[in-house]
Amino acid sequence: MSPKERLIVAMDILDKRQCLDMIGFLSPAVGYFKVGIAPFTAFGEELLRAVAAAGKKVFLDLKFHDIPNTVKNAAYAAAKRNIQMLNFHCSGGEAMLQAARDGALLAAKEGAPKPLLIGVTVLTSMDKEDLRKSGWAGSVEEKVKELALIASRSGMDGVVASPLEIGMIKETCGRDFIVVTPGIRPEWADGDDQKRITTPAEAIRAGADYIVVGRPIIAAKDPLEAAKRIVEEMESSVGCGT
Repeated sequence: MSPKERLIVAMDILDKRQCLDMIGFLSPAVGYFKVGIAPFTAFGEELLRAVAAAGKKVFLDLKFHDIPNTVKNAAYAAAKRNIQMLNFHCSGGEAMLQAARDGALLAAKEGAPKPLLIGVTVLTSMDKEDLRKSGWAGSVEEKVKELALIASRSGMDGVVASPLEIGMIKETCGRDFIVVTPGIRPEWADGDDQKRITTPAEAIRAGADYIVVGRPIIAAKDPLEAAKRIVEEMESSVGCGT
């Protein structure tokens, strides 16, 4: 994949016109657009159509977490919409993740392309203290490893994890196990509410398959230029294919 194909822009924009315009504006420098819960709830149908019309891929970031049958139906419905990537909370357990996989495979049997199925480990806004408050006594890395193994055993294609855990995940689950990495902040951008972060170049060097970037691009004075700068940083990384 080229660096551009590995860049996912998070479209966390609630103004419909601004969001739809941004898709067309950024398309020359972007492979994927991440459609999260806020814009999807507000105007999801139009947003999905706009990404498809631009010839780009959709990462449907709804982080499904429910009983297995409900998640199976959600995965089936998403796959039927020609979504290229979607995710599920690993904390939902193996039965739920396996049901998600079954739903996507059922849609594939009916002719839909199978999306990449991605498990969510520990949100990049959380650190060890946040996990402790939620009842986990171990380290962030231990929790990510545990959840990544659950995803691998359940037939997921990969996980979402911070750039700090990429190497451990690849070592534990195999080099072909996909890591989608949020928490990306170029040196010229603010860290805001993200806690476990690295630069685009550092994430690619660590082995990230895809990086997710939101505010450093969409809140920039010139979003297209910001996206191009990030792609250039990715290209400069060791082992980043073109």
